[in-house]
Amino acid sequence: MASTTADSRQENNSKKIRDLEVKDAHIIFSSVWASLEEEFGEEQLRFPKEIFWLNGAPGAGKGTNTNFIMQYRDLTAPPLVVSDLLHSPEAERLKDAGMLVGDREVVEILFRRLLDPVYQSGAVVDGFPRTKVQVECVKLLFTKLVELRNKYRATLFSQYFKKPHFHIVVLFVDEKESVRRQLYRGQKAKEHNEEVRESGVGEIIELRATDLEPEAALNRYRTFKEKTYDALKELREIFFYHFINAHGTIEEVRARIDKELQYQGSLELDEATYDRLSHISVASSLSMHARQDLVDRLDSYEQRQTELFAQVVELIQTDFMPIIERHAISGSAVVNTESSVLHDPEALSMLIDIFSERGFHAIIDINREEIPESIDPKTFKIKTRIKRIYRVRIQFKGSEIRRGR
Repeated sequence: MASTTADSRQENNSKKIRDLEVKDAHIIFSSVWASLEEEFGEEQLRFPKEIFWLNGAPGAGKGTNTNFIMQYRDLTAPPLVVSDLLHSPEAERLKDAGMLVGDREVVEILFRRLLDPVYQSGAVVDGFPRTKVQVECVKLLFTKLVELRNKYRATLFSQYFKKPHFHIVVLFVDEKESVRRQLYRGQKAKEHNEEVRESGVGEIIELRATDLEPEAALNRYRTFKEKTYDALKELREIFFYHFINAHGTIEEVRARIDKELQYQGSLELDEATYDRLSHISVASSLSMHARQDLVDRLDSYEQRQTELFAQVVELIQTDFMPIIERHAISGSAVVNTESSVLHDPEALSMLIDIFSERGFHAIIDINREEIPESIDPKTFKIKTRIKRIYRVRIQFKGSEIRRGR
């Protein structure tokens, strides 16, 4: 009974804290928004149409993979690193005035930077949100941008208020790997700084205290896991959420990022445009089972149309492959044939499928020519026949020749 009462009391306390955090976030956001609106005017509050909110465990590789994410999405503006914003001129002015740089100040500095036209097409924000108050501010920003889009939809300002796309990207490593990477980073930084001092060449790297002491590195990880990671989980049901396993080599992690950030029409297109296009299959959905479908078709040809299938295989071996082999360097060949085997439409399908299974890409054009055949002795009319010429273009990976100098 005592345990149940304690649990209930703890649950009530957690709810009160949560309610206070939500209330604080609304106060902070409303204050920042009012300040921006007064300074710039509502029509000028033009935020990026796409924002990647990048977070991760200490040592997970945010800095290492930021440029990769930017290149993947064709983003050219520099990333907004929140830790750097705390040392920005705006933040320094606050410190000089004896003010603390808290959630409100970070939110305002960040929002002001996002209004820079350089970020119009998209931005990567590194290290935000990290607290539940900041998570609520991200939600409120999205809601406000949707409201602006709806308000200016039928006006001359509509081009500046597109459907917002928020991506939450979380790079994750476990506790042991995080501590190992933090300490390794600290060791490499120390070695680098020693070389700079001895040689006088290069710049000193700022050493983080958490990169030097195992206990400090462990505490930093646990702070992330208990506060930031817990807060970020609330965004899974609202925005596109990319949770990426950051263990392994750089190439392995980037392959996972690449897979996570694959094109999503529902996130990138305007609603009306997406509704118009959504009935057309996405290429990735077609290719997902293409290999198995190809195997099933080839097996069916062998079992049910054995004779025709054998004729097509023989045609490829005798008429096509000698020509293709002569074009092995270029990776492209064109073969013209009048073979009657291909008069059967099913044979054309077989031809394409056989080439596909063997790693070639075949495209068939059918040209029909009317050819004089004889003259009627009574009417002197010319009798003709239709000549079919099958033009088959075959592409494949060509040979890479090493050229001497």
